[in-house]
Amino acid sequence: MALPQINTPTYELVVPSTDEKIKYRPFLVKEEKILMIAMEAEEQTGIINAVKDIVKACTFEKFNVSSAPMFDVEYVFLNIRAKSVGEVSALKLKCPDDKKTVVDVQVDLTKVEVEMDKEHSNKIELTDEMGIIMTYPTVESFGEFDAGVTATNMIDLISSCILQIYDKKGEEIFEAKDSTRKELVEFIEQLNTKQFADVQKFFDTMPKLTHKVTVKNPKTKVESEVVLSGLNDFFG
Repeated sequence: MALPQINTPTYELVVPSTDEKIKYRPFLVKEEKILMIAMEAEEQTGIINAVKDIVKACTFEKFNVSSAPMFDVEYVFLNIRAKSVGEVSALKLKCPDDKKTVVDVQVDLTKVEVEMDKEHSNKIELTDEMGIIMTYPTVESFGEFDAGVTATNMIDLISSCILQIYDKKGEEIFEAKDSTRKELVEFIEQLNTKQFADVQKFFDTMPKLTHKVTVKNPKTKVESEVVLSGLNDFFG
């Protein structure tokens, strides 16, 4: 005789970058096990792949995890985690005023949103005649960097996020997909310091999972604001 099946509740959320409504369910024990194994191994690629697989399964494969911006994936995963394990995450944060006292803080994950910077733009004018159109890093982009994004591999990440290069003078548009990674890296490497800073601003100001919490140092009685940003900051 077959065992009874447990009904899993379904929820709905709005994807930040597209305003698309998607349905999702909490992750199951077998999926949580995959995530725990990856986190214990502390390998960036393993954790990213676990998050990707869980989001894909829990959104009934209706949400394109591979091509979605990383901040969308993080937001969806955070909501899945809130409905699976609990809406409150217990964290230990270091007080900014003395940079050593650690306090316990509880964060309501349902209050965490993707912050949009008003100065953000995906169009970067390098000169009066030439510029580039950027696209957001995806799960696949970050999956290429086992040790995370560093100063050493930053140019590789930037090159993977170029969508188009346009030339007003020649009235030409160069699609990045038609160029090799080596060609795109060489294009970035020829930029001057000001131009490269403008490109970096795209990443500094792009939408991110953000939440502000107030912590009080029990020793100094000083209250400080701490900004949590990115998926890792929301789990103790």
